[in-house]
Amino acid sequence: MAYRFGRKMNTQCMLYTLIALIILWIFYIGLLPCYPVDDGIKFVPNAQYMYLADNTSIQYDRNLPLVFVGGFPRSGTTLMRAILDAHPEVRCGEETRIIPRLLGMQNNWKRSPIEAKRLLNAGITEDVIDSAMAAFILEVIVKHGEPAKRLCNKDPFALKSMMYLAKLFPQGKFIFMIRDGRAVVHSIMSRQVSISGFNLSDPKSCLEKWSKAVETMHSQCIHIGPSKCLPVYYEELVLHPRTSLKGITRFLNLPWNDALLHHEEYVGKPGGISLSKVEKSTDQVVRPVNVDALTKWVGKFPKEVIDSMNQLAPMLNQLGYDPRANPPNYGKPDDEVILKTKQAQNQEEGKYRQNSQKSMR
Repeated sequence: MAYRFGRKMNTQCMLYTLIALIILWIFYIGLLPCYPVDDGIKFVPNAQYMYLADNTSIQYDRNLPLVFVGGFPRSGTTLMRAILDAHPEVRCGEETRIIPRLLGMQNNWKRSPIEAKRLLNAGITEDVIDSAMAAFILEVIVKHGEPAKRLCNKDPFALKSMMYLAKLFPQGKFIFMIRDGRAVVHSIMSRQVSISGFNLSDPKSCLEKWSKAVETMHSQCIHIGPSKCLPVYYEELVLHPRTSLKGITRFLNLPWNDALLHHEEYVGKPGGISLSKVEKSTDQVVRPVNVDALTKWVGKFPKEVIDSMNQLAPMLNQLGYDPRANPPNYGKPDDEVILKTKQAQNQEEGKYRQNSQKSMR
């Protein structure tokens, strides 16, 4: 019975893969006009344009200087993209979710010798797949939001394919969000963030899987180099936003704009920040940058987990976190952050009072 079930699942997987390939192939062919030449047909790329509000046209292709924001979920990726969305020249938008799934599918094709051989025998070479993947990803990023001078994609796990994306988009840049894994795991468990393969009732397993996933992204960030990938520590971003963001704008070759320090003022505004109703972080990024979430994990893990933290999550130490520090010392926040934290706390208290009054009516 198990064998027959396995065969059925394999057949379904192959069918879905074939359908996806056909879609990608049609998409790829549809973007290229055909011209007769002496030895057959040549495909010549179309020039494609997006138009800004002032009717300025920007041609887009694989050389577009895209920005990819990623990292492990609950590491500040939504905050980072919301801050960038406050910049008048940038548009990130909500998670697409389809891009990391497509990249995962491509990775599975490449890792399977049998699948790779079948594709090659069908004339679907690596160049064909790369062209189709790039065209599909580019269209998703360009078309799923308003046009802008700089386009950005925020899909956390897309950075597990950072090296491949850097190959597809040679002018692209990557912001790799890093956060204390203990805070990440506490956040995904307490907020019940669904991640494939994660048992949200097992902190040991979650810490181990966090460490492995971050190691993959970290090694790829190092491989493509500092001119392409910028690690950004969540703790530094919230403690010292001005300094951190000035470094980010230099890395992205963006002019400085004070709106980056006040992203909460642009949420839901025309030309501002559009937030998803289904992303778990939405209720937090509407608030000013604050330090409330830094140490919420302290005192939440069992003693046996704390005692074996270094073995469970070796990337903590490699990334500069002290696995024995409980609570940790992340540093002192800037004065403007202290002020914004008080504002955020007052906002929360005001909402609590409003909700209490409503419930008493």
